[in-house]
Amino acid sequence: MSSSPRPPSAPWPPQRPSKRSKLRNGSVIIPSTGERSHRTFTLRPSSFLPSSQSDAFANSALAPFFSRQSMSDRAHAAAHNVHEAAIRVLRWLDSPVGHGVLKCTLAYTLGSLATFWSPLSDFLGRPDGKHVVATLTVYFHPARSVGSMIEAVLIAVVAVAYGELISVLSMCTSVLFGDVMDLVVLAHALVLVVFIGGGFGFMGWVKQRMGNPLVDVGSTLASLAIIGVVTKETAVLTSVFSNQKIVQILKMLLMGVTITTVVNLLVWRTSAVFALRESMTKASVSLGDMLSLITRGFLSGSEDDVRSPEFAAASSTYASIYPQMTKNLREAKFERYFLGYEKIYQLERAVVKSMETLAQSIGGLRSAANSQFALLKEPMGPLPRVMSSSEAVTSPVFSPTLHREISTSMRTAKERIPTLSAIDEASEGSHEDERRRSEDAATANLPPFRHASEIFELFIELLGPSMKSLAYTLSEVLREPPFGAAPNYDITINEHFRHSLADALSLFNEARAHALEELYKTLELDRTRCHSIQADFEEVAAACGHFSFSLQTFGEEMQKYLDVLDDLKYASDHRRRSWHWLKWWNKGNHHGRAALTLPYNNQERDPLIKPIKKSAMPKGIADPLVKRRDTYSWEAAPETKKTKLVATISQRILGAVRRLARDDIRFGLKVGIGAALWASLSFLPQTRDSYRHWRGEWGLLSFMIVCNMTVGAANTSGTARFMGTLVGIAAAGLNWTVSQQSALGLIPLGSLVAFLSFYVIIARGNAPMGRITLLAYNVSTLYAYSLSLKVDDDDDDEGGVHPIMREILLHRLTAVTAGIVWGLIVCRLIWPISARKKFKEGLSMLYLQMGLIWKRGPLAILLRSDCTRSYLRSGEQAALQKYAARLDALRVSAAREFELRGPFPSEQTGQLMGCAHRLLDAFYAMSLVTQRKGSLTEGERALLLYTADERALLCDRICHVFQVLASSLMLEYPLTDALPSVARMRDRLLGKIFQFRKEHQKQQHHHVDTNGVGANADTAAGTSSVDLGRLAHVNVEERDYALLYAYALVTGQVAEELKVVAMEIEGLFGVLDEDTLLLQ
Repeated sequence: MSSSPRPPSAPWPPQRPSKRSKLRNGSVIIPSTGERSHRTFTLRPSSFLPSSQSDAFANSALAPFFSRQSMSDRAHAAAHNVHEAAIRVLRWLDSPVGHGVLKCTLAYTLGSLATFWSPLSDFLGRPDGKHVVATLTVYFHPARSVGSMIEAVLIAVVAVAYGELISVLSMCTSVLFGDVMDLVVLAHALVLVVFIGGGFGFMGWVKQRMGNPLVDVGSTLASLAIIGVVTKETAVLTSVFSNQKIVQILKMLLMGVTITTVVNLLVWRTSAVFALRESMTKASVSLGDMLSLITRGFLSGSEDDVRSPEFAAASSTYASIYPQMTKNLREAKFERYFLGYEKIYQLERAVVKSMETLAQSIGGLRSAANSQFALLKEPMGPLPRVMSSSEAVTSPVFSPTLHREISTSMRTAKERIPTLSAIDEASEGSHEDERRRSEDAATANLPPFRHASEIFELFIELLGPSMKSLAYTLSEVLREPPFGAAPNYDITINEHFRHSLADALSLFNEARAHALEELYKTLELDRTRCHSIQADFEEVAAACGHFSFSLQTFGEEMQKYLDVLDDLKYASDHRRRSWHWLKWWNKGNHHGRAALTLPYNNQERDPLIKPIKKSAMPKGIADPLVKRRDTYSWEAAPETKKTKLVATISQRILGAVRRLARDDIRFGLKVGIGAALWASLSFLPQTRDSYRHWRGEWGLLSFMIVCNMTVGAANTSGTARFMGTLVGIAAAGLNWTVSQQSALGLIPLGSLVAFLSFYVIIARGNAPMGRITLLAYNVSTLYAYSLSLKVDDDDDDEGGVHPIMREILLHRLTAVTAGIVWGLIVCRLIWPISARKKFKEGLSMLYLQMGLIWKRGPLAILLRSDCTRSYLRSGEQAALQKYAARLDALRVSAAREFELRGPFPSEQTGQLMGCAHRLLDAFYAMSLVTQRKGSLTEGERALLLYTADERALLCDRICHVFQVLASSLMLEYPLTDALPSVARMRDRLLGKIFQFRKEHQKQQHHHVDTNGVGANADTAAGTSSVDLGRLAHVNVEERDYALLYAYALVTGQVAEELKVVAMEIEGLFGVLDEDTLLLQ
């Protein structure tokens, strides 16, 4: 067992030549034709980039002006720049955003004619307030899809109907108690408490519960209707029933909705269905780009591809397209249901869900590639020589063919660490075989692996061509648009895609099974490694297997995606109309429930599995924790008849108080209280004149607009609306002066203000500021013009038929500003709901929930339920992701809240949310692995039983760390420097897996030598060897290890993210060490 002596200067182990830099081409399936080819190809991103739209003006550049010497040159430059600017403006106006701004401007201009054009003005009657028609075209603007317009019309009808109902009931109450019963004070009190406080409070509750921007707009419209009748008109104050204003509001609603609907349908009509298909195409292309770049990065062993600008562009494209795609899906539901195509909508929703699954699988692929990059960066010292080269060569595990393949795939020492060399495609020629044979003689006696890169080299040498071919097929299928070109976006699916993908997956699965089998045989070259080295090598093997498994899973999800597209194409070609959602009488049966899914009942209303619930805002501390906090004192007290009775009464009172203390109820109550207190100024004799003089009704409307759930959101809304009010007031004064009170001048000038405001709303996305700008302009300019027409209004203090514009602007500015300030005061002082506190509690609950979910045991539950259940229950993944998305929105609101303790740590909390999203991706990747298991093989069951203790300890440790981090966030307490380590428990699991492999192979050899009698338990040491002796007859294949390898990789990713979370918490709250003095 001795080898020939080596020179002292020779390194150990000797260096190996590498052949991996030339990766041979494998058989690639061309998806468009289905043919198998051996041509050279590369994994590169597509030429489709979203920036192409933004580069529409790249060919036209502005000429420098001040650098010109002569006046003629400057004149030519100025003329050129004006011409280019005009071309850019015209191109922008011809874009979808420009069309939207023009449509809104047209609708506003038509709506303003209700004030400026006498026939329309006379149709609306004598009372003032006709500018509400123009206001309707602002809040329910036509720059939306047909589906969104249908929803807006429904909400507008409901809002005005509610406002009219409150108005009629308030007048009836005033007449009954004030006129008939002569109880004027009681009548006013009932109107204030019931109809102002209760009516506005109910609208606040609905706003919070629905969480829909259009519902917020509808509440503003309802507020306009109620305020115009109850607080502004004198009918309620004088206990007189008058339907004049009610009829006018109905007419204005009909006129405003008709104008905006006609413009929406007749001028550059946009369909949510077509927008949905366009966004699907863009999302599909971006997913294909990310897939090709991730796979190329894994094959090259370099992070350059996943950190490249191309990958960042593809990732950001999908991140921006996905919210738009879900929005288009919701709006397309209204269009489909309205036209009777319910089945088509269900299939379109299935396509979107399938794309969401593909995006999650992309995240799993990137995580698997990141694990490879991390392992390649880890320093791994040279292994001691534990056996001679002759022992390695004569090992019974390896064949000469396998050893030759191993020896030709090693790298030189200079190239081994930290990354692998780039891949170049090489043809399968005879010169490669000659080089292999020439290298075999020099490398026949070399030892096994020294570094992680060498294991990856062998794996990619074996599977790289098939992996690259599959990734190419998948990416090309994704880049092929599933829908045709605009404007119809017809479904165009290549008939060869399904067969091409099936063939590519079949080739990959065969190569994957062979590559993993050869890889693990290679690991047996050295049978005497220490425990830590066993874990390191097992981790490297797990990274190889996990990435290939993730790529295989992505391919299978792609098959499902193509299946759904085929179903959608068939349903579109054989469409039939049905309106089952209108059949309310079928509510009792299953089909009725499915048919009664109304268009406005989107996925946000679907019931969820507990304890995670969908709501407009994270609740904070969960109900089980609150309930235990409320009852533990009574449960710990001695039980007597007296204490039992007191406890029962106390718990019932506390339960009622808790229900009333819910965020949505508290928000509704404080909105009602604030509105009632403000409106009381119009009923009190001491303040009634001041209220009417300063136009307090606009302050009440501003209060309703500013009131938001959290203090931060109220601050954001209040600031934007104050700035918009200033702009609107200034524009009103300027236009009134320039036009000289002429309608012919005010109409085009108002259209210009509307154009700029809608540019802010649509192009800039700042809806609050743009809306309040036009609202302030309407209540100033249009109101002033209506006064000159001798409308019925008590307007002597503002000039009557000769409006004093300065007084009008001052009154509007004062009222709106006072309403904004009052809204901020109410949100801050009456049951304030802090976005900071909500975010802190919500993030703590999210981490705690993830820990509890992981504690179920992703693999243990498979063993307990015989693969009938997954550790991640139905609906939990979607609920977790939506919960995290709402935490992101809360984080934005929290940044606008001021506290004496300092500004909100937005950057650090952003890192914590990033970790949370990556943890959720890891959870989803693990759920995909477990959900694909229809049943456990004998080998998988044996492995799970053998590693049960280690996995249970690992799950407990991860849950423990989650709980520690959640508690630290909740209490804002620093962590100690003794946080339990997840990595050590994970290393124990990897070592146990490696031990199972070695001992099971030994038992199998003994089983064969004794002609099937079985191995002697004395040949293996320890309890595990005895257990393996009993399981020696079980056939364990390489694919049986994939389940545990994937589990180990995902656990490693979870452990790394928990480390990052701990570091961020330490940066925020500090660290407690043994010298910290706490008892003071």
